[in-house]
Amino acid sequence: MPDKEPILTKQDIAQRIERIASAIEEKKPGKNLALVGIHRRGVPLSERVYALLKPKLPDLRIGRVDISLYRDDLKSLEIMPKLVGSDIPFDLDGMHVILFDEVMHTGRTSRAALEELLDHGRPGKIELAVLIDRGGRELPMCADYVGQGVEVADGQRVSVRFEEVDGEDAVYVTEGGRR
Repeated sequence: MPDKEPILTKQDIAQRIERIASAIEEKKPGKNLALVGIHRRGVPLSERVYALLKPKLPDLRIGRVDISLYRDDLKSLEIMPKLVGSDIPFDLDGMHVILFDEVMHTGRTSRAALEELLDHGRPGKIELAVLIDRGGRELPMCADYVGQGVEVADGQRVSVRFEEVDGEDAVYVTEGGRR
């Protein structure tokens, strides 16, 4: 993708992440707050917000969920997703959990993440944070914290790249629709 101009640069992404962290802090979430990244790119997003909030919220916890087994399109995939596994090293019961994903589109990833999360316990509250909201819901889901909204055509895809996973921080709009 380096031959395309990104719609968000490394600096833009850092600003959006700071915006999400500030919005979370302003809500004064209390002591039972946990950030949970949805594997794959929701994990570095949650880790970056965690790094910003941890000095101010010392009781903050972090985890990750792997939604591979909860996808509603498993039968239609040519290649089965690689199972990484979830890691939630704390009791979820009564916790205020913020799920993190890089892009919100149809709402199906969020639905799968909710199912996986609820298999680990019963949080008191669950919210959703996304770097990019591109619209186009198929399910009644909305994000509580959004870095930026982006309008793209149906045949286009928003691709978020994080240095931890992809070797660069950038957001691109490409042709090709869904993954």
